[in-house]
Amino acid sequence: MPLPQKIGFIGTGAITDAMVRGLLAKPAAVPHVMVSMRSADISAALAAEFPQVLVSNDNQAIVDGCDTVVLAIRPQIAEDVIRPLRFRDDQRVISVVAATGRQALRDWIGADVELTQAIPLPFVSRRKGVTAVYPPDEGTAAIFNVLGNAVECETKAEYDLLATASALMATYFGIMHRTTEWLAENGLPEEKGRAYLTPLFAGLAEAAAHAEEDIKFIDLSREFATRGGLNEQVFQDFDGEGGTDALRRALDGVLKRISR
Repeated sequence: MPLPQKIGFIGTGAITDAMVRGLLAKPAAVPHVMVSMRSADISAALAAEFPQVLVSNDNQAIVDGCDTVVLAIRPQIAEDVIRPLRFRDDQRVISVVAATGRQALRDWIGADVELTQAIPLPFVSRRKGVTAVYPPDEGTAAIFNVLGNAVECETKAEYDLLATASALMATYFGIMHRTTEWLAENGLPEEKGRAYLTPLFAGLAEAAAHAEEDIKFIDLSREFATRGGLNEQVFQDFDGEGGTDALRRALDGVLKRISR
């Protein structure tokens, strides 16, 4: 399916910045992008770098001038920003507003739009992202397939579960940081720890990406652990000392917050 001729972004934070950069990386996937002036530094930087970017201080002008509108607003102010806008029936609207239900969005929009929700991650700036989309929509999937890969969810439950899983990003980097701290406390300069851990974790992610589809992650865990060896010891300590239970509790808490 062809991409829209003009995509507009209401809200200009980190996700808008990443999506615009991904869409306009050479070769550009769309001819025009409109962004709101909110977060003046980001909008000005995008306009300076990409001639296809038009900046507007009028959100209604973005709605009126674009085939597809991306709502990229903080949930705390989303209703106040969206309610005054006049959308067109059948206009495609993609919400990346976190922890906000479809019914609330439809009430605020007040028109019979083609509404989808998506969870773009920062990697879309390099066209490397994987983005959960709900409900399945060919046009929305086409946009996120340009930015990496779209995973179309058949149900809200599937979408909520992937949204929950995406909350692990900070923990991933937190583990790297805590390990770097531990290495430094035991005498290894921080820059050396970082230089070692970064490609180590990248290699593990690559191994997962290239594994056969029927190979479970726990099988990879066993593959990377010699019986009675150090990797097995760390995972057994993590699991036995409550690490797995803590992870499950954290995910349960996020799912409860998202699904409410």
